[in-house]
Amino acid sequence: MDAVDLTPGELRLLLAVERTGSFTAAAAELSLTQSAVSHAVRTCERKVGAILFDRGRTGARPTAAGARALVHARLILRQLDVLRAEARGAAAGTLTGPLRIAAFRSAAAHLLPAALERLTAKHSGLHPQVLVVPELGRGTAGEVADGRADVAIATLGEDETPPAGLVAGELFREPYFLVNPDGQADPRGLPLLDWPENCSSYTRSWWARQDWLPPAKMEVADDGVVLSMVAQGIGMAILPKLTLAAVPPGAAVTPIADPPTRRIGYVATYAGAQSLAVRELVRELRAVAEAEFLGAA
Repeated sequence: MDAVDLTPGELRLLLAVERTGSFTAAAAELSLTQSAVSHAVRTCERKVGAILFDRGRTGARPTAAGARALVHARLILRQLDVLRAEARGAAAGTLTGPLRIAAFRSAAAHLLPAALERLTAKHSGLHPQVLVVPELGRGTAGEVADGRADVAIATLGEDETPPAGLVAGELFREPYFLVNPDGQADPRGLPLLDWPENCSSYTRSWWARQDWLPPAKMEVADDGVVLSMVAQGIGMAILPKLTLAAVPPGAAVTPIADPPTRRIGYVATYAGAQSLAVRELVRELRAVAEAEFLGAA
């Protein structure tokens, strides 16, 4: 190993400083002295050739260089974990260890449970960890890019390429449906309910062509809240099928002629996409989608 290479222990120390926000707190967490942590960070900075943390009276904060180094630290340490888990699993004929999944709300609520039940029934030593992340900004894919998740369940744009260093694959397409209060004679008399994550350009362009939709709009927190408000008679909505896995009393669902669709897919790093746990999860997600979400409404 080159003398300037960072060791796994040094990578873990840098992440401890980030996590705790100070050299003193990181020292306490790692059972080291503050001076030892300070010296170790300076050694890391010398090896990298850049200042990784801004030191101040309020603690230590990553610099721009430090933020990038920490992303790679998380990715490298995770690959070392996967290396050990898969090597041991290959020797023992098992699949073990944590599987970190980032998912948006409706996927976490309605798609993942059945897939994880199937996955862990086959691989009892696998321990899924689910992080629910809104599909806003960098969304679930951002958790993978930053090394905080092994795989993301994400909404994929029609012509959108994944962020640099990541790969994406489609799991299924889901249509949208008209949802309005049961028995409502004139849905246009109610506002159209929307939510921030519903940002597909195809969906937006479809909406713009529909002169039958209510002119008034109301934005609420998420699609689950939209569905609840429709059931309470507050408005009507155009919702994807995944959201409609559990329709509450008071809401009526109607198919739309030539509806918009939403692409649901997975995102992983190149290395992560090759891991056995991610590949097994993708297989189960597709099986659940085929059985529960690609048939009739």
